Amino acid sequence: MLPMYGVWLPNDPRGTWCDVIWKWELLRYGQPRRGPERKALMELTPEELRQREAAQQELQYPPVTLTGLQAQSIADGFAETARKSNYTIWACAILPQHVHLVLARHTYKVEQMANLLKGGATKRIIHDGRHPLAQHASDNLYPRMWAEKRWKVYLDSDEQIQNAIHYVDQNPEEEGKPRQHWAFVTPFGGLPGGHVTYH
Repeated sequence: MLPMYGVWLPNDPRGTWCDVIWKWELLRYGQPRRGPERKALMELTPEELRQREAAQQELQYPPVTLTGLQAQSIADGFAETARKSNYTIWACAILPQHVHLVLARHTYKVEQMANLLKGGATKRIIHDGRHPLAQHASDNLYPRMWAEKRWKVYLDSDEQIQNAIHYVDQNPEEEGKPRQHWAFVTPFGGLPGGHVTYH
């Protein structure tokens, strides 16, 4: 998962992957909540929502929420990066505040793949004149629209990959949006032997 800037803070009530809070102003809103997502945003209590919104007010820029046109620019950036780097993307959902991807293994580490995808999407969204923080740009330098970290899970079998693809495909519908169909997504045809072999 690739979150957008400001929407998943290190002490988010849903739980995060962070160990340290680097921004002093955020410490008053709690310690890092290491661990997987424990509940959806809509399931937070009113107090948890207030705490999260107050913490977001301490950020340098407003949290990023994508429009449909911005999502299209990100998709175009992903497509170009996948073509150039020969990535296989089995599933993709670009939602207002985060992106879900299921990627095939590659010679690059997943962290490098994610960084290149984010870089390609950022380049495209700037080219299209749709950067969500464009009003805060200075001397043609744009604030980061992505969160610094990402959440990754390694999938080692056909079943795990198919379950992940199903989850990503269903994700837009869970937010009341239509299912997404991107031309750069390749149908999953199964792993040799049905699982990953490590050498």
